[in-house]
Amino acid sequence: MALKLLDHGSEEYEQMVDLRYQILRKPLGLTFSETDLDKEKDDILIGCFEDDKLEGCCILTKMGEDAVRLRQMAVTPSLQGKGIGRVLMVFAENVARDMGYRRILMHARKTAQGFYEKLGYRVCSDEFLEVTIPHYVMEKQL
Repeated sequence: MALKLLDHGSEEYEQMVDLRYQILRKPLGLTFSETDLDKEKDDILIGCFEDDKLEGCCILTKMGEDAVRLRQMAVTPSLQGKGIGRVLMVFAENVARDMGYRRILMHARKTAQGFYEKLGYRVCSDEFLEVTIPHYVMEKQL
């Protein structure tokens, strides 16, 4: 398993967009617009690969001087529950910490709340709807 930072527009990034579409968007009847993807040019794009195949990914978006927002966390369905998400999160936290950020925020799907709580994140909002499904704002100090 190899964890690495991806370049926007690269072949690996295209794999990332496809994985996110298949897992996070398509089931909700949503797609990505070119504007959505253009906004990711300055984000920290993280992928987890086995050989050259993307197995999981996430994005960190700068939210001020001391915080980043974790977005678009996705793991191949057949590999969920096998530790890839946890490894991705630890890597993302280390990258953020190394870049000088002191906290990570996210809009976590209600169904993923327990996963993030096990990694030290805490709910800091009431439940709200985003892309038609329940979410919470969660955060962790690094």
